[in-house]
Amino acid sequence: MAHDRCARIAIVLTGTILASLPLSAAHAQTTPTAQTTAAPPAAPPAYGLGISLDAAKKAMAAAEAEARKNSWPVAIAIVDSAARLVMFVKIDNTQHGSVDIAIGKATTAVNLRRPTKALQDSIGQGGSNLRMLAVPGVMPLEGGVPIVGADGKIIGGIGVSGVMSNQDAQVAEAGANAAK
Repeated sequence: MAHDRCARIAIVLTGTILASLPLSAAHAQTTPTAQTTAAPPAAPPAYGLGISLDAAKKAMAAAEAEARKNSWPVAIAIVDSAARLVMFVKIDNTQHGSVDIAIGKATTAVNLRRPTKALQDSIGQGGSNLRMLAVPGVMPLEGGVPIVGADGKIIGGIGVSGVMSNQDAQVAEAGANAAK
């Protein structure tokens, strides 16, 4: 009796699995799936020459203006395309820990050629994405963005720290947009 019951369960499970499969191999080959029709993500921009001092000054002025407009005490770091510090400002009353965090965000945005929010979001999903936490020198907190020049290449990065990470990103974006 138990053997008959197990056999019936196996038949039901097999039928359920088969019903979920395509009807034929030809059908499977001609029916596009979401994975095959989706375009692959665009490659991040290539590296260009490092940001000029004049462009870094424009970026810093815009970022600092955005922070002051909102009364946000932040640290702002600008690095070149080799992730080397070009300019740094720490607005009065900024917490001490923000200095290294801002530099880390700018460096991470350049080294990984993407905004640090992308890393923050992927780590937030957990699973294998948590491996990024083991990479030395990565600062996976929103507030770092690459600076892209007129030629579409990364010329530097800007990192901001001191307030909420979305506010840090707002300041960083203002600076990055001014450098173009």
